[in-house]
Amino acid sequence: MNSDSDFIKTVFGLKLKQQRQKKNWSLQDLAVKTGLSKSYLNEIENGKKYPKHDKIIQLSEALNCTFDDLVSTKLDKSLTPFNEILQSDFFKEIPLELFGINKNNLISIISDAPKKVTAFINALIEISQNYNLGKERFYFAVLRSFQELYDNYFPEIEEKVQLFAEENGLQIDKNLQSDVLETILNEKFNYQIQSEDFEKYGTLDNLRSLFVPEKKLLLLNRKLEKDQKTFILAKEIGFCVLELKNRPNTYSWLDFGSFEEILNNFYASYFAGALLISKQKTIEKTSDFFLQNEWNPQNFENLIENFTNSPETFYYRLTNILSSELGIKDLFYLCLVKKKNSDKIQILKELHLNHQQAPHANATNEHYCRRWIAVKNLHHLKENETLTDAQISHYKDQGISYLVISTSQKNPFSDGSNRSYCLGILLNSQTIKKINFIKSPTLKTINVGVTCESCSIADCEVRQSPPIRLEKEYFNSGMKNAIEKIRKDIL
Repeated sequence: MNSDSDFIKTVFGLKLKQQRQKKNWSLQDLAVKTGLSKSYLNEIENGKKYPKHDKIIQLSEALNCTFDDLVSTKLDKSLTPFNEILQSDFFKEIPLELFGINKNNLISIISDAPKKVTAFINALIEISQNYNLGKERFYFAVLRSFQELYDNYFPEIEEKVQLFAEENGLQIDKNLQSDVLETILNEKFNYQIQSEDFEKYGTLDNLRSLFVPEKKLLLLNRKLEKDQKTFILAKEIGFCVLELKNRPNTYSWLDFGSFEEILNNFYASYFAGALLISKQKTIEKTSDFFLQNEWNPQNFENLIENFTNSPETFYYRLTNILSSELGIKDLFYLCLVKKKNSDKIQILKELHLNHQQAPHANATNEHYCRRWIAVKNLHHLKENETLTDAQISHYKDQGISYLVISTSQKNPFSDGSNRSYCLGILLNSQTIKKINFIKSPTLKTINVGVTCESCSIADCEVRQSPPIRLEKEYFNSGMKNAIEKIRKDIL
């Protein structure tokens, strides 16, 4: 909750509603018996107002309960599980209004069916514990849901980027220099910017930047490549222009204090991407690329090079634009990583637009399908090479297909690990019309799964684990069929 006062008002409202419902009274019934208006009582029950002493006496007398029954912050057994929720960071840190959820409506649901909602919340807690869903995972899942709700396109930020560029005489293209952004940060926002040798501090060698708010000092790792430095400077401008005060001070993440930090970091990153990669030019050149009749990896690499030397930035920028501007609604973005001297593949970032697409991360240590083009790229990547390729991935068990384009490269900030960025577009009647090279002979169709443990491809040459989850489903299905056969024979 936002404060102790909010908590007290909420608890009072819950207890008043409980007392009223015990007598099967409507709000109008209580209004008649107390002489208080129905609208005033509604505001009390929704935690918006706290009645004065004399009003509480009126309420307790009408409800035939004690004064303390109403004013005590101790909840009865049916509402006890919500005591921690109401006092936790949940209401404070998760801006429910982002999802169109009114806090008071949520509290009303809780009070209407406390036992059922308690059981539901306990189930969620058990699931989160079994699947290692900590606070960090939860907050990032909330952020992804927020992005997906809005197709990862935020016109207000796009407009502020355009206005900022016009006011500062900036051309949004690949030639936007880091020196220009550094000057803006120095002169307009009073930043001090220094290049720092983080390597001498040991574990900080993998850190890209550190912001010291007390001095408005931005320390940049000397190992930064040109595009990485430019992105960080653009992101700092985003924090300033969007007036985002609560923010992380390191890049990449070391820790976060609240969901607001995560959300503001996303907004600033979005601003940076829009400042560095022109929306209009991306629409034009990507449309031209889709009109090509043949799939050619070099052509896609050339498309990226029109805008940036960072494939990651371009892939992610496409998720802002394809849905909102080109009408390609069903897509996913993944960033996969393979650490040096390890065969394990991890999904570092993911985004699914329109609905949950077939390839997705899991926290159960299952083996991601090695038939994914992004995974194959990681295994075939050579030293200092950038490898781009594509395939049509057919998810046999779901009966759906995606055009998946992937680029892999070495990540200079993680001890030789490799990363793959991939964009998947669901193939349906609309997307097939928009992308000419779908039928290109250079584009192979490959049967894939999500994880080996859930995949039914019998002759897979790269399987890393037996389909244990699928086998369990088959076993349960067989049991159900056998039971149904027995029932039919008996009846």
